[in-house]
Amino acid sequence: MCGIAGTVDFTRDFAQDRGAAADAQAMTDTMACRGPDDEGLFTARHAALGHRRLAIIDVPGGHQPMTLEDPASGETRLAIVYSGEVYNFTELRTELQQRGHTFRTDSDTEVILHGWLEYGEDVVEKLNGMFAFALWDTRGDELFLVRDRMGIKPLYYYPTPDGVLFGSEPKAILAHPRAEAVVDLDGLRELLSHVKTPGHGGYRNMHEVRPGSLVRIRQTGLSVRRYWQLEALEHTDDRDTTVAHVRELLDDIVGRQLISDVPLCSLLSGGLDSSAITALAAQQLKAQGAGPVRSFSVDFVGYEDAFAADPMRDTPDGPYVRELAEYVKADHEAITLSNDDLIDPDARAAVLRARDLPLALGDMDTSLYLLFKAIRGRSTVALSGESADEVFGGYRWFHDADAVNADTFPWMAGRVGPMDLERSFIDPGLLKTLDLPGYVDQSYRDALAEVPHVDGVSAHERRMREVCYLHLTRFVQMLLDRKDRMSMASGLEVRVPFCDHRLVQYVFNTPWSLKTFDGREKSLLRAASADVLPASIVDRVKSPYPSTQDPGYEKALRGDLADVLADPDAPVRSLIDADAVRASVDAPAEGTTSLEVDRAKIENVLVLDAWMRRYSPTVETT
Repeated sequence: MCGIAGTVDFTRDFAQDRGAAADAQAMTDTMACRGPDDEGLFTARHAALGHRRLAIIDVPGGHQPMTLEDPASGETRLAIVYSGEVYNFTELRTELQQRGHTFRTDSDTEVILHGWLEYGEDVVEKLNGMFAFALWDTRGDELFLVRDRMGIKPLYYYPTPDGVLFGSEPKAILAHPRAEAVVDLDGLRELLSHVKTPGHGGYRNMHEVRPGSLVRIRQTGLSVRRYWQLEALEHTDDRDTTVAHVRELLDDIVGRQLISDVPLCSLLSGGLDSSAITALAAQQLKAQGAGPVRSFSVDFVGYEDAFAADPMRDTPDGPYVRELAEYVKADHEAITLSNDDLIDPDARAAVLRARDLPLALGDMDTSLYLLFKAIRGRSTVALSGESADEVFGGYRWFHDADAVNADTFPWMAGRVGPMDLERSFIDPGLLKTLDLPGYVDQSYRDALAEVPHVDGVSAHERRMREVCYLHLTRFVQMLLDRKDRMSMASGLEVRVPFCDHRLVQYVFNTPWSLKTFDGREKSLLRAASADVLPASIVDRVKSPYPSTQDPGYEKALRGDLADVLADPDAPVRSLIDADAVRASVDAPAEGTTSLEVDRAKIENVLVLDAWMRRYSPTVETT
């Protein structure tokens, strides 16, 4: 895993222009957290490509930027900066060697270069992995920006009159003097509605390379090509065959993603998803004679003893974590956090720096960051159960008829949550201008228009295909982005086996009746992994990532909010109705709990204020 950044300017010669190269270096420096092990900068006539490396595969030989010489002239033909992992790179290398290619390293990066020389941009369709890369072709003076099929690794770009700026995160682009940190009305709509429109970068003129897409920049302009998207295919396998194929895919995926030249572990919550990955990893490591799987979990001081069930969580994770760890003989460690950890100003500032935008999920972001930071002291790579709920239909609203049939995104239907809370604190005049309901509705219509369908299915099956598509292309992007930012802020690579495109495509086309054949959520995953799990975890009801229930945390937040409201120069005042904030905090809305509402309201105001103080963005409200 790494951080990449750079710029193309067809009016400048980067090899001669020290100022242009210095700007590219400044962009690259912002990615130090993503790549603490090495750095490099490549310059050509019109391009500069910067790289910060987190060494995972071929530690001594994988330095970047990496170049490839033209076999005929001996001059540099291709240069690449790359973030991620290609899990099938050994097969591709063998294929390329049979075609006459000679390799000087054992890295997957070099495989992409030779693959590009052999197949051109079509090589991206051969890659299995999570990746984002920028490749400069000196023959055509053109840049290619490529992102993996599911959008696991981020990649942003910012067109300029003479070229483009790009980076793994917005902060890299904003470090360039030509980029402006402007959030216009559409940017505000995106931030406050949480719809995660594919391709939207948050800041004006900034874009995110859409998952499964390739952006090509030439002197004549910029073009975008989708090289992969979900397809509608008829599912003909019966139940037993479907379960067996899911297991076959999971075994292959986990086996590929265990490859690492540095210490590797798993993230374990005691739920079905992370437990399945941990158990399958343990099984394969044992077969290889490689010793026990190492696993980590997050917990809070006193959480288990004082746990109270809430609308999202029926049970604490701790007992299930310990049972699974014992069951598979994992080398397990629980990272226990205190209120002081969660409210630590440095930790919260690190979360904001990682996010670049006010999208934080309060203590759930801070605890995730602290968990990853602690793991990074012991391991460099972690396997995660993220995205299983989107792939297999695990969220509770998948099984709520009102949410499923609502004429909007199911996770927004009839909920008291951050979406409503942010709206309630925004200045009424600005709210009217933003028309957030209209923005969300249009985003929903646009998403529905993309859904591929098969003929001859019931109305319910058709609707559930839409619901699954919405999660796989919108909701999962919010979670993958969070996972990437929090992990890479600590220099930890987190792999997500459930995002393997082969598994995603296969399960997407599996009828909903098969996805729920036992009358529960994630039936296919439960059946496919039951033999490696204890019965209690197979039967456990979905429980989301934990959030502290300690009232001391909210008390600390209220103190911070009081400071913001007392500051007449607080930048967030330009966006909120301060009187409404005070009134709502003093008197919680009827029928809501402090945990559900007040804390989320406070956290949203605080992160908006902190973001405006740190980035000094120009926020256009008209």
